[in-house]
Amino acid sequence: MKSVLLIGLGRFGRHIAMKLDELHHQVMAVDKNEKRVAAALPFVTNAQIGDATNEDFLESLGVNNFDVCIVAIGDDFQSSLETTSLLKELGAKAVVSRAARDVHAKFLLRNGADEIVYPEKQLAAWTAIRYTADHILDYIELDDSHAIYEITVPEKWIGRTVFDVDVRKKYGINIMAIKRSGEMILNITPQTDFTKDDTILVLGHTKDMQKYFRI
Repeated sequence: MKSVLLIGLGRFGRHIAMKLDELHHQVMAVDKNEKRVAAALPFVTNAQIGDATNEDFLESLGVNNFDVCIVAIGDDFQSSLETTSLLKELGAKAVVSRAARDVHAKFLLRNGADEIVYPEKQLAAWTAIRYTADHILDYIELDDSHAIYEITVPEKWIGRTVFDVDVRKKYGINIMAIKRSGEMILNITPQTDFTKDDTILVLGHTKDMQKYFRI
């Protein structure tokens, strides 16, 4: 369990609060909009109505006591930048800030952010890949060069084993798991075979994956 200071309770911030609650973390939520704070109350440990660009208010929260501070402000970049900078000045251990554009990310990183998240950009990439290939069911980008794909098992793999397809040795693609009849098979061996209705989780270099699976 971690303690999280979540600043900004728009749609993105509210969804973060809901997921953190599901994961049983302790969350202090902050927004200057009373209605947003009220809507988040069922999902957070504590909540405050206030302006996070106000140094006295932010200091009163004891930001250095939280494991991570998340700046989820999306509609006011100036406020996001000021909040990020103040958090670091007040001794925040880790600051994660939302950015909509690359130029915003650069300023945020220069002014205290330890990590940047791009919800719109990341979701756009996922949507473009997911819905332009019939056999892609999910996609997670790990970095600029590597990704995990959940795909339907290629027809030419059906009835064959992991040893037979040998994609790790030939293409550097790792088979992480097989989903079969709603259950996840994680103990993959060279003798594990593939059936018609399987979906598989594969990890590898993005270019190799795109080439091999025609993504």
